[in-house]
Amino acid sequence: MMSNSSDRPYGLECLKTVAVRVASERFSVIMVRSRHELGTSDEAYWFCLRTQPKHEHVAAAVLRREFSIPCFSPRLRFRKATRRGAVWFVEPMFPGYVFAHFVYRLRHRAVEHASGIAGMVHFGDNLAIVDLDVISALQDKAGQEEVVTIDPQIEVGHSVTIAEPPFLGLQAIVTRVLPAKERVKVLLEFLGRPVETEISTKKVLSVRRQA
Repeated sequence: MMSNSSDRPYGLECLKTVAVRVASERFSVIMVRSRHELGTSDEAYWFCLRTQPKHEHVAAAVLRREFSIPCFSPRLRFRKATRRGAVWFVEPMFPGYVFAHFVYRLRHRAVEHASGIAGMVHFGDNLAIVDLDVISALQDKAGQEEVVTIDPQIEVGHSVTIAEPPFLGLQAIVTRVLPAKERVKVLLEFLGRPVETEISTKKVLSVRRQA
C-alpha cells in the first residue's frame, strides 16, 4: 500500500527543484530501501521525516537535543509585498518535512515517536532516503543557520512589483539601475498612462518567471 498523498507532493517535488539549483551535478534525489533491508544494515542514511504542522524546526531541535541525531531543517528567507511595504519572511524550505541521519535498526523507534514527528516518509514497505550529495549541497547553500536567502538581482528589463505607496502592488519594468544610490528607475502604467519613477531597490520585488 502506498503512503498517503501528503508524503509526495510539494515537499519532495520542491526538494528535486532545489537540488538541481544548488548542485552542479544530477543526483538520484530520492531513493528507497525496504524496512527489511534497513533492519539488517549498520549504515546510516539521511531519512525524510514528516512532521506535525508547523513543527519542522521544533522536531529537528528535539532529535538533536534528546537523541543526538544530526538533522537538517532548512528555511527560506525572502521579501514579500505587504501593506507595510516589503517585509522579510522566513519559512520552511520543505513545509511538513525534516531530514535526519541515523542507522535505521538502532534509532527508528525513537525517531518515529519523537515530539513533533508524524512518521517516516514511505512508499508501502519502502522508506524514502535522500542522496547524501543533495543534503551536502543544500547544507553548503544554507550555512550553519540553515537559511537560504532569496533576493534576486534586479537588472534592466526585469519585471518587478512595487512594495511601497503610492504604487504599492503595481507591476513595472526596470529601465535603469543606479547601484551607487541603491535605486532603480521603473516604467509603469498609472491612471491609464505610462509613468517613469525612481525607487529604492529595497522597495521592489522581482516577479517570478513562469516555468
